[in-house]
Amino acid sequence: MTREELIARVQEDGVRFVSLQFTDILGTVKSVTIPVTQLEEALENGVWFDGSSIEGFARIYESDRLLVPDPATYRVLPWSEPERRRARLFCDVYDPDGKPSPSDPRSTLKRMVSRAAERGYIYNVGPEIEFFLFRRNSDSGLRPVPHDVGGYFDFSPRDEAQQVRSEIVLMLLALGIQVEMSHHEVATGQHEIDFHYADALTSADNAVTFKYTVRAIAASHGIYASFMPKPIFGINGSGMHTHQSLSDPSGHNLFYDPDDPYHLSRLAYQFIAGQMVHARALAAVVAPTVNSYKRLTPGYEAPVYICWAHLNRSALIRVPAVRAGREKAARIELRCPDPSANPYLAFAAMLAAGLDGIEKGMTPPPPVNEDVYHFDEAMLRERSIGTLPGTLAEALDELERDEVIREALGPAIVETMLRARRKEWEEYRIQVTPWELERYLETA
Repeated sequence: MTREELIARVQEDGVRFVSLQFTDILGTVKSVTIPVTQLEEALENGVWFDGSSIEGFARIYESDRLLVPDPATYRVLPWSEPERRRARLFCDVYDPDGKPSPSDPRSTLKRMVSRAAERGYIYNVGPEIEFFLFRRNSDSGLRPVPHDVGGYFDFSPRDEAQQVRSEIVLMLLALGIQVEMSHHEVATGQHEIDFHYADALTSADNAVTFKYTVRAIAASHGIYASFMPKPIFGINGSGMHTHQSLSDPSGHNLFYDPDDPYHLSRLAYQFIAGQMVHARALAAVVAPTVNSYKRLTPGYEAPVYICWAHLNRSALIRVPAVRAGREKAARIELRCPDPSANPYLAFAAMLAAGLDGIEKGMTPPPPVNEDVYHFDEAMLRERSIGTLPGTLAEALDELERDEVIREALGPAIVETMLRARRKEWEEYRIQVTPWELERYLETA
């Protein structure tokens, strides 16, 4: 929409307030709300804010930052009350000199997408975001109490969780997100809602919208949604399996080859190889919390071993089945990301790794179509199968050594991530957990 078209649309929708949204480096949504009377000025000149108060954006002595709204992201928040109707616009963050802020995750993804476009590639992404719905506890403690007792793909028309999930889907549709399916996941209280495959920037915007919509609707039902990767010991955690492909500007899928056994092109294999080579450093971006590595353990459909396969869900990268003639369906699925990741940075890093594989003409090893979880150490060594980092600290060390991923994110973001996440690791490392008390209190 043009500026004039957007102003007319806002008036037609009866909007009273506009939330100008962006994320910090760690993925938290930030928002500046303006009355609709200030929208024209915001579209014309942007809105200044104090960047020193946002994680990683600016130091106190150079704090001014400018929010520049993206009119294409205009959406009315369907749960807002009519008399206080609220819309949102995603924003890009600029420095005072008029250049995109090197600390802005959305601008970082746009820069990587532009780099791919210069080579004739459009990067398409489809994240599958899992989450839990939990009941609020009557006591003051915070414990994950599942909202339902359903299992994988279970259905009951009177199930409360199904009703909440249906309302979430309706809200997402009202926000212009094309939902493809929703279902109960494997674990008790766990759900998944998949939305339409799109270019990386649109998918990242949708992922951010998805998370706060799920939280808003859950809260309206007196429960809460959690995107924590592993909230309950002993059951499946929540992932953000991400399907990826490259197309040309006319929409032709560059990952498709009808003559290949898996219907993958040489370009797709190079992309796979790049992500495998950089997988250990990628982990720090796509699985960025201490808790992420409680999910990345064998046996819970979460990948640990760096290999690729056709259909096999124990591999890091899976090639879904593609029927002959279904060109657009050719894609690869990276299975290690989780929903605690900042989607802008996750997709930017994933694209950088894949492009490195293409630019260097990498070739992946043969596929591993057996259950890798049952491989012993000797079999892993024989097949040269590496493993993802076992802890956040290990992943951060890998990120620090990986020039390709660091360059893709830029020094401002990498330095902030390393500082914030190392602090998180250190705080976790010195905690005394209930497991330790039970194990050692009387026996040590």
